[in-house]
Amino acid sequence: MSTVNGHSGPSNGVAAPGAADGHTNHASPSTSAEAPIANGYAQQPPSLYQVHNEDIVNHLFQSGFQTGNYADTLLHVRATVYRLHALILSRSPYLAHLMSTTPQSGSQHLIYVNLDHEPEVTDEGFHHALAYLYSGAALASIRPENARGVLAAACLLGRMDDLCNYAYEVCRQSISLDTLPSWLEFVDTVPAPSDGSSTPIIDQHQHSRTAVFGPYAQRLREDIFNFLVVTLPNLVNYGGQATPTTPQPEGASPHTDAGRETLLQVFARVPFDLFKGAIESPTFQLGSVHSRFKFAKDAIELRKQGIARGTGAEETVVLAFGGNTSQSGGVLVTRKLRRRQLWKVNS
Repeated sequence: MSTVNGHSGPSNGVAAPGAADGHTNHASPSTSAEAPIANGYAQQPPSLYQVHNEDIVNHLFQSGFQTGNYADTLLHVRATVYRLHALILSRSPYLAHLMSTTPQSGSQHLIYVNLDHEPEVTDEGFHHALAYLYSGAALASIRPENARGVLAAACLLGRMDDLCNYAYEVCRQSISLDTLPSWLEFVDTVPAPSDGSSTPIIDQHQHSRTAVFGPYAQRLREDIFNFLVVTLPNLVNYGGQATPTTPQPEGASPHTDAGRETLLQVFARVPFDLFKGAIESPTFQLGSVHSRFKFAKDAIELRKQGIARGTGAEETVVLAFGGNTSQSGGVLVTRKLRRRQLWKVNS
């Protein structure tokens, strides 16, 4: 079933309470009205100029985007049809290009947005990015659950730096122990440079799905890395006693470091490039070099049963010697493709 302007209702959108006519009511300017008081200081009321501009933007959003009145453009995206306005859509370089290169056979523009190769651009994210072309009121609808889709859509449409930065910040703040599995799946699709010490296993299809984010993909990757090596050890109380966040594993010794066990379970699922970077980073406080080596070795054993299983590669950790110790935390993690066994054929 197709929807119109992101809604299935007959009104082509749901108008906000009290704004059915597309206008926002404002009190008339009056020199006798008292200015509101805040923290002991008189606040100046908005000027007539500000009120007028706000009224226009509210009208564009409610009557133009929410209800699609006087639309001159039909925009098809997946199962949704939007009745929109070419002048507003032209704020987006991506949509402006579509309108200028799509042949028209009537008074209305008819454009199709193909998102088959942009899985990160969700229907909800695209809806909010379109809404932002009309009004900044769309920012109120961005939440941790939809922020990544909004960021992808805003990057795709272009010239939305404020929306991109806002959605990115919501994404960054949403990184937590609970949301980490989802973010690890995401970061596994972000390409990472190789230093030549390990064999890269590249999936171009996976990496192309995050290309839409541009520089924000690497920024999010760095944020996830920082969470793993700085925030998470403190959060799970690594090296300390059991806490509500890291309860003692069932059947474990009273002297077991519950934080270490939780950290091991997390790093057993971390993509290799992040795993290697974290283990070798001096910022990742794991105690002595031998404690770091033992942690990496235990994590690799768990990874053999999970994320590293069936990759055709073998992960190992060794103690670093010489000039690399200060930069690698004293250990080096490598990954090498297993050599296929060669069979000799007798003639």
